[in-house]
Amino acid sequence: MQELHDAPLAPLTTFRLGGPAARLITASTDAEVVAAVREADDTGTPLLLIGGGSNLVIGDKGFAGTALRIATRGFELDGTKLELAAGELWTEAVARTVEAGLAGIECLAGIPGSAGATPIQNVGAYGQEVSSTITEVIAYDRQTRETVTIPNAECAFSYRHSRFKADPERFVVLRVRFQLEDADGLSAPIKYAETARALGVEAGERVPLADTRETVLKLRSGKGMVLDPEDHDTWSAGSFFTNPILTDEQFAAFHACVQARLGADAIPPAYPAGNGHTKTSAAWLIDKSGFTKGYGTGPARISTKHTLALTNRGEATTEDLLALAREVVAGVHAAFGITLVNEPVMVGVNL
Repeated sequence: MQELHDAPLAPLTTFRLGGPAARLITASTDAEVVAAVREADDTGTPLLLIGGGSNLVIGDKGFAGTALRIATRGFELDGTKLELAAGELWTEAVARTVEAGLAGIECLAGIPGSAGATPIQNVGAYGQEVSSTITEVIAYDRQTRETVTIPNAECAFSYRHSRFKADPERFVVLRVRFQLEDADGLSAPIKYAETARALGVEAGERVPLADTRETVLKLRSGKGMVLDPEDHDTWSAGSFFTNPILTDEQFAAFHACVQARLGADAIPPAYPAGNGHTKTSAAWLIDKSGFTKGYGTGPARISTKHTLALTNRGEATTEDLLALAREVVAGVHAAFGITLVNEPVMVGVNL
């Protein structure tokens, strides 16, 4: 277990932002992770968990506590059952399942970060969410001080949410188990319209796994959503805001705002979200509020490839990023009456 003091955290995040940690521990086994967490809890030391750093916004002052970098490794495949250590790189894990001919997470290719973060955020893209394939999450429960196995039904998964995100101080994810599908080298049924168009098939069809993964990677790259150290459009946390989910009443008011602003024939994006709710597009809201691709003149700007990504152009500070985020939130609310919610976890700062 490696320990450093006054350790830079910016290099451990995809934003490349944030001040140092008073102490940084890198744990390479589950036992080391649990020991570090217990020590922090026993001494009352603030604890920050870091996996791939792709969903963190750390304040410029850094973190006055112990940052625990989870660097565990483990990829175990038993038939169609997969177990990943929390520190396993997600992009590599997806690639290996595709190589093994197993379907279920192929549309999640190219998403940065670690496997342990996927159940927390209920990571999803292009018609797939990990909640559809996760069977169990093995975690250290800081309340009971035991390692527990939590079945899917008790994870409270919803759109970009879970019980782990709802109660971030309680569980530390150690391992994640998945049930994949052997479809003779074919993907799961393609659900997302953009993916289906790019593949030249109808929604619901299956295609070769490798084709699906490559197509998703191309789509993500075109939006600056695949990490590239030479491309500042990827110095981001991916989608900075979640897509708003509105009640019928809220959506009706929103629709009226859209028509008043954009004309009587304007129709906003709308996707059924169940139980009298409708999901709309944060990217559409941002664009129609006047924040187009490349917006900004400072060191933090909207991506030139996708309006939903806020980026560090190389010399930004966290405060630069937050100033841009606040401007976007205020502009969208003024235009359409909707308050966008940040997707990344804020450390020592808030919007």
